[in-house]
Amino acid sequence: MSTGLIALFLDMMAAERGAAQNTLAAYRRDLEDAAERLAARGRSLDGARTEDLESLLVEWADDGLAASTAARRLSALKRFYRFLLKDGRRADDPCAPLSGPKKQRALPKVLGEAEVDALFEAAEAMDGAAGLRTRALLELLYAGGLRVSELVGLPLSAVARAEAVVVVRGKGGKERLVPLTEPAMDAVAAYTTVRAEHLPRKTAATRRRAEGFLFPSSSAAGGHITRERFAQILKDLAIAAGLDPRRVSPHVLRHAFATHLLAHGADLRSVQTLLGHADVSTTEIYTHVLEERLTALVRDAHPLNRRDG
Repeated sequence: MSTGLIALFLDMMAAERGAAQNTLAAYRRDLEDAAERLAARGRSLDGARTEDLESLLVEWADDGLAASTAARRLSALKRFYRFLLKDGRRADDPCAPLSGPKKQRALPKVLGEAEVDALFEAAEAMDGAAGLRTRALLELLYAGGLRVSELVGLPLSAVARAEAVVVVRGKGGKERLVPLTEPAMDAVAAYTTVRAEHLPRKTAATRRRAEGFLFPSSSAAGGHITRERFAQILKDLAIAAGLDPRRVSPHVLRHAFATHLLAHGADLRSVQTLLGHADVSTTEIYTHVLEERLTALVRDAHPLNRRDG
């Protein structure tokens, strides 16, 4: 019974909430793990009581589960039981009284501006079609702050040179316009002259599938370069730039985009819009940058600090 309800719940999350495949896979793992543990106690997932779920949280804690992982699993359970309640499959929500473990929000890992410059210099030193593609990918990522899934899956029509923007389809299928720098537009224009070299040639069907993407792949099943492949390109670029490859990833470059904008005077709401965050609370992980800037502003610009002793 629980397996079928998990499938129904995931179908709802995909259809109504536009949940990404990675999110759906995580929900499935979390709910199936909860179902197995409850079954060992003679309880079904759909029939669990609040005290059963409390015991489940204790068991996860005893297993040494990280607070962030336990919080994610509880979030999956809460969504699942709200779905059962709304769908009339339960008369109550056993998760309602529960709260997850307190977790500190870690500051995002980020690269300094000089380190980002080093990555661009390494990309400039690359030859041929691969070099032009790498520069275009890097420019779009850092100039637009795109999520890696948004970047690699960009359709060919996404970049509008006349308006100097890229149309990004983000989480939940929501579109946003991201303005691009002139170097980013130039890099994309240079890359498009050699883009055909990355199109598959095996069959007409695979070529047609890949033709619609800005960054096609001759090997990936989805028709475009994969997130994993781009992550590896960045690791190789980091080594060429003399950086620790463990510190460089697509997500770190997205954090660098936001951090460097704020450090140079952008406001939090504007960065929220550019990143595609639905809620400004998600963007508030960067407030430490604002605090540092405001402290420096008071220190350097306040008239009291310019008075002679």
